Amino acid sequence: MSVKVSPSVLTADFLNLAEDIRKLEKSGVDMLHLDVMDGIFVPNISFGVPVIKSIKKHSTVPLDVHLMIDRPHRYIKEFAAVADILGFHYEAGSDVAETLREIRALGCKSCLTIKPCTNAEDIFEFLPLCDMVLVMSVEPGFGGQSFMPSALPKLSALKAECERRGLNIDLEVDGGINAETAPLAAKAGANVLVAGSYLFCDEMEKRVEYIKSL
Repeated sequence: MSVKVSPSVLTADFLNLAEDIRKLEKSGVDMLHLDVMDGIFVPNISFGVPVIKSIKKHSTVPLDVHLMIDRPHRYIKEFAAVADILGFHYEAGSDVAETLREIRALGCKSCLTIKPCTNAEDIFEFLPLCDMVLVMSVEPGFGGQSFMPSALPKLSALKAECERRGLNIDLEVDGGINAETAPLAAKAGANVLVAGSYLFCDEMEKRVEYIKSL
């Protein structure tokens, strides 16, 4: 399974967002990672449906929407209308199986996300309902944090369980991805890497190419 790049749009310049999106797409990224934060589930606030709707108008790649919000089931219909991949947190207070089913029923790929405090085994039962699983390698809420190595055995465990069950699921990792940590995550089983500050530089195209070569 080839490695895909999902750059975190939070790192972009929001006054020149369309231009940053064009640069990312030109560099060969596979999707755009959009972090939705409500100030309740995580101690930060970002953006919601209107901004994602605007991004969708300017983007030619899939939108990978990551809901970091409390009780996300309340907003699935609205976000599914603007997302291609829609993910939420196992820990966020929604019925996990029901929410995953709803995402798929609304025509989106489903993604279940776990925080650093959650064990991989806790979500094994939900894997058949997932198109992707996201393992956080930092505490969700802020960019620029250091990669937590505890994410690596979780990725390996999830990959092994997917293979055991014969499931073709993307494994995504988000947080502290750079030239040193990207190979570790890919070796552990991640095939979708979210990166922010590492990509937004003059070497964007070169760095995207490096991650995709892993």
